[in-house]
Amino acid sequence: MGAGKTTIGRQLARALSVPFYDSDKAIEERTGVDIPTIFEFEGEEGFRDREQKMIEQLTQMKGIVLATGGGAILREENRRLLKEHGFIVYLQCSVERILERTRRDTQRPLLKTDNPRERIES
Repeated sequence: MGAGKTTIGRQLARALSVPFYDSDKAIEERTGVDIPTIFEFEGEEGFRDREQKMIEQLTQMKGIVLATGGGAILREENRRLLKEHGFIVYLQCSVERILERTRRDTQRPLLKTDNPRERIES
């Protein structure tokens, strides 16, 4: 979360002249609502189910760059799909930098907590 997956993904796709997909944006386009709304009505588990289905679909596409949500790797099935169908790039970022990048972002339901630092660290 906040490591730069979408930003770097777009740049990489442009450099490679291939389409770019963001799994979170694809979910929003499919459902017609934003991620915080999905979390509100379905909880994190409901969102993760939708995310897994979207990753299943997107990893079937060839010649793309895909940015997933930061929590996508929490599910073994997502990790398997990503490993089997692509090349994975891990972006590492300090907690301080993530806090700086996300402090004004209201679209991150996992950070709507009294202690965002603790959530990021976990």
